[in-house]
Amino acid sequence: MRKFKFNIQGNQFEIEVISIEENIAEMLVNGQTIHVEVDKTLAQTKTPRLMRTPAIPSTDSSPSSLKTSHPGAPKGSGTIKSPLPGTIIAIHVRKGDVVRIGQKLITLEAMKMENDIKSDKEGTIADIRVNQGDNVMEGDILISVA
Repeated sequence: MRKFKFNIQGNQFEIEVISIEENIAEMLVNGQTIHVEVDKTLAQTKTPRLMRTPAIPSTDSSPSSLKTSHPGAPKGSGTIKSPLPGTIIAIHVRKGDVVRIGQKLITLEAMKMENDIKSDKEGTIADIRVNQGDNVMEGDILISVA
């Protein structure tokens, strides 16, 4: 899996991590197999998959189809999705804020560039599903508008 070299108090150690299940790691230390218990459960990191179905974000700057609702449905409701993978740099609205079309909601860093995510709906912020510093994938829901 992974190989490491450590120098601890003048002693050289070659460590190879064989497997990690929950909080138990099986390692090969200088040719000897040992089991190490980690203090906390290791969480899987969110990594992109190689194959992913294309997601069409709701924040298209030039939508190809009209976004209409049923006459009896509440107007302006929906979600704002991430147009590309990146990191949330800033959130410019709070739950309960009234937003209008074109208002800046979130700043997203992607490929070392800052991108403003703007509202394509009018309404009230019902839910903010991300926090500053979160990593998001393309198509992930960022904000719900009611």
